Amino acid sequence: MEPTQSINEQVQTANDAENNSSATAPENNQTVNISESERHDQSATAPENEREHLVRITDISKIYNPGENEVRALDHVSLTIDEGEFVAIIGQSGSGKSTLMNMLGCLDTPTEGTYYLHGTDVSHMTDDEQSDIRNREIGFIFQGFNLIQSLTALENVELPLIYRKVPRRQRGELARAALERVGLGKRMDHKPGELSGGQQQRVAIARAIAQAPPILLADEPTGNLDSASSRDIMNVIHSLYEDGRTVIIITHDPGIAQQAKRIITISDGHVISDSINPNV
Repeated sequence: MEPTQSINEQVQTANDAENNSSATAPENNQTVNISESERHDQSATAPENEREHLVRITDISKIYNPGENEVRALDHVSLTIDEGEFVAIIGQSGSGKSTLMNMLGCLDTPTEGTYYLHGTDVSHMTDDEQSDIRNREIGFIFQGFNLIQSLTALENVELPLIYRKVPRRQRGELARAALERVGLGKRMDHKPGELSGGQQQRVAIARAIAQAPPILLADEPTGNLDSASSRDIMNVIHSLYEDGRTVIIITHDPGIAQQAKRIITISDGHVISDSINPNV
């Protein structure tokens, strides 16, 4: 969202669009069914082994400034992630982990290689196609919370649902349930400035899970928090994993990575290790 447009204008625009289309728009569950059908149609052409994994990345490279001065942020990376896994991708600044996160989150496309998500080749989709995949498949949790300061916790969680054309009553129910799930049932009417850092991150998590996406992708989710709040947030994330969600955390912190069931280490654009964590 552009900062030059007021939040009230954005909310009003979204509500106007919803009201104008309400007479002809399908119910939300119909929209989901259409998307599922489209996804299955696309995946029908995928090789069988691509359909076995939730995430399958094969020989992906991301190259900037191709030629003599090219920079390979990712260099022939291959990995798979199955449904229900809790994976940490760890690396230092400049390792390529943020570029890999952008690929996993359908925020960018690779220069080379393929990426299958739920059996669909998302490697070279248009921006609109990527946006549709993100809305359907991925809940994002960011280091900086990315909350709108003028909106309440409930309104922050509801806002993405407006743009996804979720009916008003249903989005209220989804947002309240998500905030209850992360322990903020008594803070729904509080604005971000009235919440602690840990509570703001809980709001961000609620926003990510409101429509129950199959994947939670967390980018340094404790990076702006003190140690006590970090433990609290990781407990919330771990409980979501135990509910059956696939969780992928991007981090530079070994202490955070050690809480995942599987740890992938990336350095200089290469995966240098991929192992099950025996301590979890």
